[in-house]
Amino acid sequence: MTPPDSPLLPLADDALVLSHRLGEWAGHAPVLEEELALANIALDLLGQARALYAELGDEDELAYLREERDFRNCQLVEQPNGDFAHTMIRQLFFSTYQELLYTRLAELGQPLAAKAVKETAYHRDHAEHWTLRLGDGTAESHARAQRATDALWRYTGELFFPPGPGGPGEPVSAVDWDALRTAWTERITGILGAATLTVPETPQHGAWTAGAGRQGLHTESFGRMLAEMQHLHRSHPGASW
Repeated sequence: MTPPDSPLLPLADDALVLSHRLGEWAGHAPVLEEELALANIALDLLGQARALYAELGDEDELAYLREERDFRNCQLVEQPNGDFAHTMIRQLFFSTYQELLYTRLAELGQPLAAKAVKETAYHRDHAEHWTLRLGDGTAESHARAQRATDALWRYTGELFFPPGPGGPGEPVSAVDWDALRTAWTERITGILGAATLTVPETPQHGAWTAGAGRQGLHTESFGRMLAEMQHLHRSHPGASW
């Protein structure tokens, strides 16, 4: 199917893909309490994705019947979970961005964003707590958190590419993305500093950085994840519960 040309689609895809990634922790989280927390965050994101897809068309078709190149999620959210520190740093980077963006969209009159602001604030707080705990914990937890920070930093720049042009009156088109990046950088720098983690240097000119997810180009792991996510629906087309 041809994906709708709307700036809401990348936001929905971000939420859906990260929801699936977090759901992969079911049965594998380090403690039961964290198993429940990650599942709840995944369900929050799934709810956000469904609400956004419903604005654009049939949510099942948009989630399960598009091909890999039709997804517009940023490459950060599709990165494999790795270890727990890797997941928490990925969550910190994304949820901080999402909280700032949805707060601004709510101010601009986007009703779906207004409903999600409290959820994104909780997601960010949860990730921030674990970043501080891991970064300023044992030598091993600090090393893992730093490796995750270094590995994922190159994917953060894409967060601030406008997800689409937007039509007249569309709140996304009124977002100041440079200001959003500045606010995000200040917050993340402060959190990483408090966690005794080193902020990676901005890649030099010519160095590879992520930036094609919004255009439908994804990393290798995304194709495998998408096949798993869509398998049941594609195996039983038209089925309902």
